[in-house]
Amino acid sequence: MDNTARSERTKAAVIQAALAIIARDGAGRLTLDAIAKESGVSKGGLLHQFPNKRAVLAALLEYQADYYTRFAEAFVEAQGADYAEPALAAQIAVFREVVKGSNSIAFAILAVAAQEPTFMSPVRVRDEETVALILKQARNPARSLSRLFSARGLALSAMLGTCPLGDAEREQMFDYLLDDRNWPADPAAPAPAAKPRRSRRTPS
Repeated sequence: MDNTARSERTKAAVIQAALAIIARDGAGRLTLDAIAKESGVSKGGLLHQFPNKRAVLAALLEYQADYYTRFAEAFVEAQGADYAEPALAAQIAVFREVVKGSNSIAFAILAVAAQEPTFMSPVRVRDEETVALILKQARNPARSLSRLFSARGLALSAMLGTCPLGDAEREQMFDYLLDDRNWPADPAAPAPAAKPRRSRRTPS
């Protein structure tokens, strides 16, 4: 096995170990020692790839972002033709999927982001590209953004444990946001009424 393949294998093992620790024990238990033990990677090998916990969380952030990007792409490929605005529908579906994930992972990432605003820069770049695509497909840009950020708000409030809705009610809201029948295309503006023709009087 060459060095590149070995490095990728170690990285994958560390990410899976970190995910397992956070899901099982919570973000507070995520330490380099715990990751080394869980992954079976030596402490030296771990430090070679990830010199500190922040580096591990950065890799987790990239892993999560890649996962949801692939999820959105698969959604568009499988169901995009069913929606007037496929990119928007895919993102609403992504936020629904986010709610099903581990809140502990999000909390661990947000804790770093609160101290280092630039930590989330790669995600922000992806978001800007996604919003640009949504606006390109939008029939009504303001309405499309309202649907997008309503879905994001639902997901964020659920992750933070502040959402007053139950699981079933939240699912109904995602269904409502996703269903194009609730967001019909704006009716075409009526054509301006023709001005009455003025009759010409012939001189007597």
